[in-house]
Amino acid sequence: MKLEDYNYHLPEELIAQTPLKTRSASRLLVLNKDNGLVSHDYFNNINNYLNKGDVLVLNDTSVIPARLFGIKEDTLATIEILLLKQKENDIWECLVKKARKIKIGTIITFGNGLLKAKCIKVSPEGIRDFEMIYTGVFYEVLDDLGEMPLPPYIHEKLLDQERYQTVYNKYIGSAAAPTAGLHFTKELMDEIESKGIIITYVTLHVGLGTFRPVQVEDIEKHVMHTEFYQMNKETAEILNNAKAEKRKIIAVGTTSLRTLETVLRDNPTFIETNGWSDIFIYPGYKFKAIDELITNFHLPKSTLLMLVSALAGKDNITNAYNEAIKEKYRFFSFGDSMIIRK
Repeated sequence: MKLEDYNYHLPEELIAQTPLKTRSASRLLVLNKDNGLVSHDYFNNINNYLNKGDVLVLNDTSVIPARLFGIKEDTLATIEILLLKQKENDIWECLVKKARKIKIGTIITFGNGLLKAKCIKVSPEGIRDFEMIYTGVFYEVLDDLGEMPLPPYIHEKLLDQERYQTVYNKYIGSAAAPTAGLHFTKELMDEIESKGIIITYVTLHVGLGTFRPVQVEDIEKHVMHTEFYQMNKETAEILNNAKAEKRKIIAVGTTSLRTLETVLRDNPTFIETNGWSDIFIYPGYKFKAIDELITNFHLPKSTLLMLVSALAGKDNITNAYNEAIKEKYRFFSFGDSMIIRK
């Protein structure tokens, strides 16, 4: 399978630069994966596509202010880093701009010394491991010095930082938002539960595995970066019961989907577990965990576009994206939504 097969042209004006005033006011493209039929609605009507007993699985990760701008101590050059994941204690894997300037032993200073990062490992593709040196609580220091890590295709300033968090975010650790969840409000979630739909949670801290572009022409040679995930006992029991009773499991977002599929890849049933997911889902993959997916529209040549193509069929996704472009849907992180159903 070739990378170019997952390319498409998107007019730049369709890239959403800011969130809508109301989260659930986004549009909803409804794609039937069995016959390819497309219809149009609004996300605040998502309840119409869910049934009593369905299980909706959300990713309750919380985005950290992961973008930092500092000074290289020896040359005073400005360096930008993006915290990707905490490996152990104060060791963080980071994506570095101007990475060639950062060698083992290089020290970057942030906030006039409130935080220092010492490079302890050099990896390919701009990845560096840093030991973080600070006083106090790391996440409090990060709140003072860091910025919300908006994707590079967003050029407008985000006035309300909470709009890059889901309303149900809980466990800190993501370098990007699980954007399919941004459409939910607490009122809409109450409405969903009142219909008898079960809402449960997994955690996957979004990192490079989710948003790193594919850079090899043969997509089967792409290597996913690992991302931390966890599933608690309550969620495992809810999902196992749904499977036993043949009730639908609907993932909210590709990160929730990848967590669920990772657990069933590695275990015969859902269990309380945590670990590092490197699952790469592309056409030909046989889904074990989920039935349907609520998602946003994804970048050309991305692993996420390959994932939805695996679920719905590449031709169906191509047609749905063409329809969304024709109807001037808003794309990517702050954009509109899609539900892929049976």
